[in-house]
Amino acid sequence: MILLEHIVVKRLGRAEYLPTWQAMRDFTLRRTDPTPDEFWLLEHPPVYTVGQGCSLPQLSGAIPVLKTDRGGDITYHGPGQAVLYTLVDLARRSLKVKRFVWLLEQSVIDLLGGRGERKPGAPGVYVDGAKIAALGIRVVRGRSYHGLALNVDMDLSPFAAIDPCGYPGLRVTQMKDLGFTDSPETAAARLSHILLEKLDA
Repeated sequence: MILLEHIVVKRLGRAEYLPTWQAMRDFTLRRTDPTPDEFWLLEHPPVYTVGQGCSLPQLSGAIPVLKTDRGGDITYHGPGQAVLYTLVDLARRSLKVKRFVWLLEQSVIDLLGGRGERKPGAPGVYVDGAKIAALGIRVVRGRSYHGLALNVDMDLSPFAAIDPCGYPGLRVTQMKDLGFTDSPETAAARLSHILLEKLDA
């Protein structure tokens, strides 16, 4: 655990999705006004997750499909993907949800040296039309959880079984294919520092 200014950064390694999700919910429900914000950096074993506004798809194969309470549609998490969960008191920081989403996306764009871009109405970050980072949050009483999933150096083939984020035919890419050599751990750490600077600006 590392304390960066007013944010506690926890490196959780490879963590199962369900207990991590429950821990995020519990933290958010228990936190009080003085509770420091937290960033959780981790990878998940293979899992598909589906946002609260979508129905569970019928997928064959060994990868589990879980319904969650975040925004967004379906995505895939797996080893080699840097996950940054942002447990942030938006109300305390006077941040609106739209601005927070912009900061999350911009942090990824900055990490990529400006190579990423946004798509109107489709949260996340894209490079040449291919999605490299998925974004989905939930806000309860002005406090956010869930966050970002950035493809770093992973097996992208499970994305072929779904319409990523609900878009048929959407291509996906990763940092490795763009020439970056960061490990998922390094990418997550760099991303957390960039986001921290934006939150404290």
